[in-house]
Amino acid sequence: MGPKLSNNVRVDTDLKRSSTDLSCIYRAEQSAPDSLTAACGFEQKPGNCTVGDSFDCAVLDALPQQIAVVAPDGIILAVNASWREIQQDQADPTVARGTDVGRNYLDVCRSSGGAGAEQAHMAATHIAAVLAGEAPCFSQEYACHSSSQQRWFSMMVTPLQHGRNGAVIVHTDITARRLADADLHIAAIAFESSDGMMVTDGERKILRVNQAFTSITGYGPEEAIGQLPSLLSSGHHDAAFYKAMWENIDVHGYWAGEIWNRRKNGEIYPQRLSVTSVKGPDGEISHYVASFADITISTAANDEIKYLAFYDPLTQLPNRRLLMDRLSMVLAARTRGGRYSLLMFIDLDNFKTLNDTLGHNMGDLLLQQVARRLEKCLRQSDTVARLGGDEFVVLVNELSTDETDAVRQSETLCAKILETINLPFMLGEHCFHSAASIGATLFHDRSPRQLEELLKQADIAMYQAKHGGGNSSRFFDQGMHDTAMVRARLKYRLRQALDLEQFELFYQVQVGQDGRPCGAEALLRWRQEDGSFLSPAEFIPLAEETGFILPLGQWVLKQACIQLRDWEQDPLTRELVLAINVSARQFHQADFGEQVCNTLAEHGITPTRLKLELTESVLLDHVEHAIANMQALRQSGVSFSLDDFGTGFSSLQYLKRLPLSQLKIDQSFVRELVEDANDQAIVLTIISMARSLGLDVIAEGVETEEQRLMLTRLGCLHYQGYLFGRPVGATEFRRMLAVFAI
Repeated sequence: MGPKLSNNVRVDTDLKRSSTDLSCIYRAEQSAPDSLTAACGFEQKPGNCTVGDSFDCAVLDALPQQIAVVAPDGIILAVNASWREIQQDQADPTVARGTDVGRNYLDVCRSSGGAGAEQAHMAATHIAAVLAGEAPCFSQEYACHSSSQQRWFSMMVTPLQHGRNGAVIVHTDITARRLADADLHIAAIAFESSDGMMVTDGERKILRVNQAFTSITGYGPEEAIGQLPSLLSSGHHDAAFYKAMWENIDVHGYWAGEIWNRRKNGEIYPQRLSVTSVKGPDGEISHYVASFADITISTAANDEIKYLAFYDPLTQLPNRRLLMDRLSMVLAARTRGGRYSLLMFIDLDNFKTLNDTLGHNMGDLLLQQVARRLEKCLRQSDTVARLGGDEFVVLVNELSTDETDAVRQSETLCAKILETINLPFMLGEHCFHSAASIGATLFHDRSPRQLEELLKQADIAMYQAKHGGGNSSRFFDQGMHDTAMVRARLKYRLRQALDLEQFELFYQVQVGQDGRPCGAEALLRWRQEDGSFLSPAEFIPLAEETGFILPLGQWVLKQACIQLRDWEQDPLTRELVLAINVSARQFHQADFGEQVCNTLAEHGITPTRLKLELTESVLLDHVEHAIANMQALRQSGVSFSLDDFGTGFSSLQYLKRLPLSQLKIDQSFVRELVEDANDQAIVLTIISMARSLGLDVIAEGVETEEQRLMLTRLGCLHYQGYLFGRPVGATEFRRMLAVFAI
């Protein structure tokens, strides 16, 4: 009996195979009442106990806990129905065997192995102490997880009462309680967020508020609880506004917007508010939960700073030298009042595209207009400088002394700048839309930093914003710096990995309708020094960013050809088509087609056995060049598969012109295909589109037989996924194919 840990080890009292752990032992959550131990009605006999009354056994059998009675030497004398049922449950992966009547419970514990062995041995010691009369009782809780579920149990051991020898061992499943405790802990943490929060009852009386509520409104919990939300009303909104708001909440369950509210001190301020209704089991509204944030910009005054002598000739903004001087002044004077200051790096998104398309004169005009807009966003005491190119730096002084308020002020300013830059620019006769990436760092007298360190932090944050897609802002934190350092080390190791032969190709089989292999996809893996593999998601983006993707992509192409040449010698693999992924940067090289053809010729590979997988984003950039590249390779025999189809901006306008041979249905549509009618409709549309264009279709991420059957029913006849095989090395792939051939 007994649950087991996720190592899937079961109890075996045969001393030749002692390989269980404490999780084989069920435990009770709380002490069994005296009636449990007394109710057994055991008759005292030398060295043994027997069950005395069938009524007592009926009582024990009715209890949901697993209960056993053990003799002073640990021999199991009797068990209840729950104990017997779980002992007989062959389907339960958490159940181990070997603790039925007649077995020695202490021996089971002492012979335990695995991760929980030490705890099991300790339990045996304490149970023995209870049996010997040296301890009044023993209890503990423990985890008992399997690969499919998480479970927790408790155990309670108490001696038999009224002069009887032995003990009662009770096990209780406490999983529900543990999960509920975890949910409550998460909810408590979420409630104490940086946004103000309050909870009301169904009559809208305030029941609870968090610390941020008090910080923003000025009302403490004792002042707010029991009041209505109208306590915060500013008078700026009429009764019709609130009536419509509450009607929307009651009908739709949610409302969000910006309103004006009043603090305890009478100050009126703008607030971003969201209110959600909570319904009870009867479907009636039992509570309302509101969260809000103060979106006011502080207008604290600053002494005017004299303009110094050095400015950018194009924009008339301070240049780098003047910026450094002013930043030094701020750092030297920050002991006054303990107020926060803000440094921001602003980089225009896609500025190079403007220069390349409309010319540098238009680029200069944009920089001048951006400079004027930035000045209008700031106070006279603040500084906006141009470092060069399309990079600007903003220095803001005299923010709040409170960090939360200072962050709020900074976020509001960042949003204002982004909104301003998003407005259209008139560049001569051209109407141009721009965007920016902003990196920011806060500093004050309690966090001394060097000038260059501040610039570096703002720069790191700006690149984080740009990597996130641009047109956004990011604030520097230590984790961001640590990430930058990790990226720097990864970049260094990445350049060495090829020379150290740390890259490997794994292969995932692709099968046809008959279930037989028809091809494979080559997937790149980076083996670390400890033998583990680094996820491609961690190093492929960095390789693309640094340009290392070009030699890496050429290496993949070469290794794929070497593998195809080896497969030609084996009847199991000589007909397989091998697919490799190609990055945008690699594909758009001027001589990419030539590289592929030369590599195939060098290794004597028939081009029809190579398939290149491209994503939609690769093809959307420079469509005409992409079509020309593909047509040249297609004529040589190389085929193309459009990867992750349906996740991008799929369009027949360009799709019908591309010399594709296959569309690959993304796994996001396959994952819930059996249950989700929308996914079925999307997949059917993709298949129909492919048929109309004369293209083959393959689905990736197929993990269950139900998914395969549904895909077949919809018309997809080629599959790839864990149902058929995981990505494996070349040797293991060969063994897997041998199994398919049986």
